[in-house]
Amino acid sequence: MRMLQFVTGRSCQTLAVMGFMGAMLVASNACATVLSPGDYRIGQIIEPQEKTTLSDQEFRAILQSVDIIYIGEAHYTPSHVEAALQVLRSVVNGGRKPVLGMEMFSWDGQTGLDRYLTGAVTSTEDFLAESHWKNNWGGKYADYSPLVDFAKTHDLTLLGLNPPRPLVRNVAKQGLGAIESSPEGQRWTIPVPFPADDPDYRRVIYDQIEQCHAGLSQEVYQKIYEASVFRDEGMASVISTTVKSETPARTTFVSYTGAGHIQYGLPIPKRVQRQLGVPAKDVTVYLHALDPEHPEDVDHLLDERIADYVWLTALGPQGRQPRCGE
Repeated sequence: MRMLQFVTGRSCQTLAVMGFMGAMLVASNACATVLSPGDYRIGQIIEPQEKTTLSDQEFRAILQSVDIIYIGEAHYTPSHVEAALQVLRSVVNGGRKPVLGMEMFSWDGQTGLDRYLTGAVTSTEDFLAESHWKNNWGGKYADYSPLVDFAKTHDLTLLGLNPPRPLVRNVAKQGLGAIESSPEGQRWTIPVPFPADDPDYRRVIYDQIEQCHAGLSQEVYQKIYEASVFRDEGMASVISTTVKSETPARTTFVSYTGAGHIQYGLPIPKRVQRQLGVPAKDVTVYLHALDPEHPEDVDHLLDERIADYVWLTALGPQGRQPRCGE
């Protein structure tokens, strides 16, 4: 954990006045307790380094004390969307106004997002067309609509984090050089030239690409990797630009992406810190849909210290999602 170890050391008396998050957090309301090996249950929020579970008061105190919250989901998992809603409610109840960024929307759909949130567009069909949902993300919008509805109801800013899919595909085919020399880079204020490669990021991401796409050439792997760099650098730029513009207002940026974009704090969080140029309090929350038959999945996440916190939720309709290479 990078910045928030002080929170778990607070007294129960101090934290008791902060209330609780609600039924979703079924972990004990007591202060942090050490886990027994394999004793995993839905609702637990676990600090990997000490392998302790947080009470709802402790977790809420953390969420209300940071500038950026990175939530990592397994796509199309209802319990993960519900967890994100719990986070947003906690931020609002703490007197801060969240800015929500979602991987599921892209830069070229921002005008459509804005028009829907302000009421200029009222039908879901028109909103999805104007936000380029089908072209950039696809899938069932209903799975993510609760987050959009929350933003609309609470008059929050909602930002698309992802670069447009055609640009990502272009990088995957031609490499980063295609963007650095493209007029599109100026149109979208893409942060070029790209920074020097991060060896830790490369080690993690390149290995995962090879595991998930076995049998390809090194040239293809390199271009897929560069597309990953492009996406993470682009999403980070949305967050850092927004955080800079919101200072010193009492806002919290809540980033909602796939869990792979926050793992080990490398893909997006580390880039945001670099782009900001000054320290920002942040926290990474890795959502994991718990399969009670496979406690080793949780063991792995904790042993790897995959994030500041691992939040165990109910399985989604896809069931257990094994890691590539299993």
